[in-house]
Amino acid sequence: MRERWWRWGQWIGGLLVLVFVARFLIRNWDAIRAEPIAWQITPAWIVVSIAVILLTYVLLVESWRRMLLGWGPRLAWLDAARIWVLSSMGKYVPGKVWAIAGMAVLAQRRGIPAWTATASAILLQVVSIGTGALLVGITGITALEAHRPGSRIALGVIMLASVLALAAVSWTPLAGRLLARFGVATEQRLTPEPKAVGFGIAANLAAWLLYGAALWVLARGVLPAAGLSFGEAAGAFAGSYIAGLLFLLAPGGLGVREGVFMWMLQDRIGPANALALAAVSRLGMTVADVLAALPFALTRSGRAHASR
Repeated sequence: MRERWWRWGQWIGGLLVLVFVARFLIRNWDAIRAEPIAWQITPAWIVVSIAVILLTYVLLVESWRRMLLGWGPRLAWLDAARIWVLSSMGKYVPGKVWAIAGMAVLAQRRGIPAWTATASAILLQVVSIGTGALLVGITGITALEAHRPGSRIALGVIMLASVLALAAVSWTPLAGRLLARFGVATEQRLTPEPKAVGFGIAANLAAWLLYGAALWVLARGVLPAAGLSFGEAAGAFAGSYIAGLLFLLAPGGLGVREGVFMWMLQDRIGPANALALAAVSRLGMTVADVLAALPFALTRSGRAHASR
């Protein structure tokens, strides 16, 4: 019964976000059409942006591999990269569970227990959302407070909730309950070694900063006149990405990410520029996903290298 209410709560929350985004776009559509977009394309900056995204993937792969190692199973880096990259393509399928399910299946083929792959993916998802929300709170307070009084309180609540969530992931009883809620029957220890969780937290926080750097560089490559700062880029990317991640219906957060991105940056760079940058960012992320997956999709997987 509790799991049913949990699912309904996720769907209702996601629909509310979608309604908010739709209303926001409708209300600002005339302003978007009337505002000119100062495109100034510099291919070199775009290439650098995609390269930074790929570097971020390298860091996240290592984070997942070390989380697995914290439970015991060892996985060669290329095998971990193959599993992480190919399973992450499941985010483009509605439901958001396909990425985790794909990771469990691919990991099992490498000799990794399915429960370990699933548990590590779920805990890192919580870590990712927690560190991302924390970054939004840190980078977004000044900008949002200037245009929307009262935002400081809301962002303070987000930061507190993020800290509590990250602490909960590291505490065995709560981590065990979290995994049980997702139907993961853990064996042996409920949580990985503390150093694995610590590395996951540090790596995901660094990943959000790298994502922000990629967006900042991309803005210089397509809309330099907007003058987007690094802090604004990092906060807007993290906030919009998390919103899209939490909405189960939208594959890859399509529509939700762009709407929240525009809402966060419209007062700073204008609604049209914000929407244009959101669309280009989506395209850049998709290109990076394809480039990351292509080598693994074109080569056959070798023999299992996992050991306990």
